[in-house]
Amino acid sequence: MSLVSLPGLIEMIEEISQRHNLPKSSVQEALREALLKGYERYRRSQSIGQQFHEDYFNNFEVELDTEEEGFRILSTKKIVETIDNTDHHISLQEVQEVASEAQLGDEVVLDVTPAQRDFGRMAAIQTKQVLLQKLRDQQRKLIQEEFNELEGTVLNGRILRFERQDVLIAVQSNFGQPEVEAALPKREQLPNDNYRANATFKVLLKKVREGSHRGPQLIVSRAAAGLVVDLFSVEVPEIEEEIVRIVAVSREANPPSRHVGPRTKIAVDTLERDVDPVGACIGARGSRIQAVVNELRGEKIDVIRWSPDPSTYIANALSPARVDQVVLINPDERHALVLVAEDQLSLAIGKEGQNVRLAARLTGWKIDIKDSATYKPEEYKQQLSIKKSQLNLDEKQEAIAPESSASESE
Repeated sequence: MSLVSLPGLIEMIEEISQRHNLPKSSVQEALREALLKGYERYRRSQSIGQQFHEDYFNNFEVELDTEEEGFRILSTKKIVETIDNTDHHISLQEVQEVASEAQLGDEVVLDVTPAQRDFGRMAAIQTKQVLLQKLRDQQRKLIQEEFNELEGTVLNGRILRFERQDVLIAVQSNFGQPEVEAALPKREQLPNDNYRANATFKVLLKKVREGSHRGPQLIVSRAAAGLVVDLFSVEVPEIEEEIVRIVAVSREANPPSRHVGPRTKIAVDTLERDVDPVGACIGARGSRIQAVVNELRGEKIDVIRWSPDPSTYIANALSPARVDQVVLINPDERHALVLVAEDQLSLAIGKEGQNVRLAARLTGWKIDIKDSATYKPEEYKQQLSIKKSQLNLDEKQEAIAPESSASESE
């Protein structure tokens, strides 16, 4: 059988494997695909004017011979009576000269390797270009396979460089692979972070892109609520041991106003009578929660006790404000009125409404906060009823208006 010589083939495969952090099998696959593209280039240069459709060379393949350090081109041809295309067909008579048992419709594999001198310079250049692309494709494929299982987990990241508003970070998987490039988009960054070259951060792997992309395949986040959950799981052994559970998290990592800092509310619970879930998360002298705050560069974190009773849960969620009364105005629509003392009003609402906004997201209830000295629950319910009736009346009038107009025009 013919052979196109590739001196140092084994060494080349090993070098590429180490340089691109790819298994040898992936390098060989990429090399076979690249050599096949080089063969296509060679054939096209030999047949100027002949049209080759897109899947013309699908029946060709490359066989690498690492022992003899070279490769062969093999073609799978179908046995026919009349030959329309010598690349795809072969006559029965020709095959039966060497294999008398051959029948029409069978397929045979033939060596069609060109001579060493015929596989020219242009084909070699094409092979090199395709090989580089195929190696990149193989790397992307491995990244997807490896990191798909890690979506939603926290990884250690190191700042590499900046592209427009994105920060490019090197992350390392839990499988001990070398660093892989990931993108931290602007919307996933924290305002308090100081992003500088080689700085290290913990990031949550938010998404692994599928398909072919030129840029990083991994999208990471510093703003996701899952990052807070993971940080507490690391710092609080009771969470890891499932003695304490995190029920809900509400996070505003990028507030709508630059005058308001990032803030998170986290609701925790336990089935153990002797365990204080809030105290477990805060730690002795605040050591545990401080470790999380430091990692998030000073973000404010409220740890509150979850309760199956909505009134208690809502009151806890508005911490650090003291609540006088919680009235469930409409449980079906999850609408609650919270009454607080005048000196607690601004604290309950929070700067630019952040505290009540996070409490509403945490509990899933719409929360109205009023001064307990001036608001009475019954009066508030009556006001809501009047407003609702007025809205219903306005909707009816809007529905009647087009019909009236039509009658007048007639």
